[in-house]
Amino acid sequence: MLKKLVSISRSGHIESEHFGCGAIVDSDGKILKEWGDSSQLIFPRSALKPIQSLNLYKDGYIDKANLTEKQIAFSTSSHFAEDIHQELINDWLKNLNLDESMLACGEDWPWQLHNKFKAYDKYKKRRKIFHNCSGKHCAHLAVSVERDLPINNYNSQLHPLQKELFDLIENLSEFKINQIGVDGCTLPNPMLPINKFGYLLAKFTDYKKIDNLGSVAKKIFEACVNEPDYAGGAESDNSLLTKLFNKRVFFKNGAEGVFLAIIPEKKISIVVKILDGSARAAATAITGMISELDLIDKSKLETYLNRTISNSIDQPVGNITWVG
Repeated sequence: MLKKLVSISRSGHIESEHFGCGAIVDSDGKILKEWGDSSQLIFPRSALKPIQSLNLYKDGYIDKANLTEKQIAFSTSSHFAEDIHQELINDWLKNLNLDESMLACGEDWPWQLHNKFKAYDKYKKRRKIFHNCSGKHCAHLAVSVERDLPINNYNSQLHPLQKELFDLIENLSEFKINQIGVDGCTLPNPMLPINKFGYLLAKFTDYKKIDNLGSVAKKIFEACVNEPDYAGGAESDNSLLTKLFNKRVFFKNGAEGVFLAIIPEKKISIVVKILDGSARAAATAITGMISELDLIDKSKLETYLNRTISNSIDQPVGNITWVG
């Protein structure tokens, strides 16, 4: 069962509607609120990155390598390949004595148009460091090097890091993985029910409940809220929403309309999936869902709850509105 979550209006008339499912889940697995059927299986896509980072860093790599919060946040990022991201990954790879050819992600251009022009003028080609998942891939290389694991197939389902990830997900979510897809960046991406993914993320927020993993989860969360631009970018919905909540909530999106919010002070998480894959609808929907928790004044969320649509001469002509 799906629920209408977001509507698109133009000149006062409904033009499009977005349906999906979502849930607020606590660290005991209790569904506190549900939109549609949250047992729906989804690919988390890049919304899985906080958990992928938890898996990579579970054995103390953050302290062993003396990682900065910028590096930790970058590990979870879907970044825009801004100057700060390019500088960080170039330095990180250099410190590992590796180059970008070892990254298993594909080549891409920076996200923003002005940065695409800059990159073309300078390099005349796409590069792997520009890929929005290159931070996660760099982290996989770093941990593989430290543990003396193969670095040429870290994206294989059979690689030790991926096997450990699947075990971690199954243990924390209490769900047996049956289907594994391949993400856009080539890393494995297992299917999970929305509510079980939410349970997994809620456990991530309950540091005492996950024993030795708790200190790692706390470091990842704090890095992401302290350095939000390294987990996204200056214009990223991830970063902008995280900043709105003043280090209390970490937001992370995934391709095809997935969005999550991690809220340690409540020991809960929120997950939403928009059926048609709309990113604009997902950002509005996750904001609508978190607005029901009264964590901040709703007026501060208005630009997301009722986003203005403008035409080519910047006239307001419609709205993207939370209706869930």
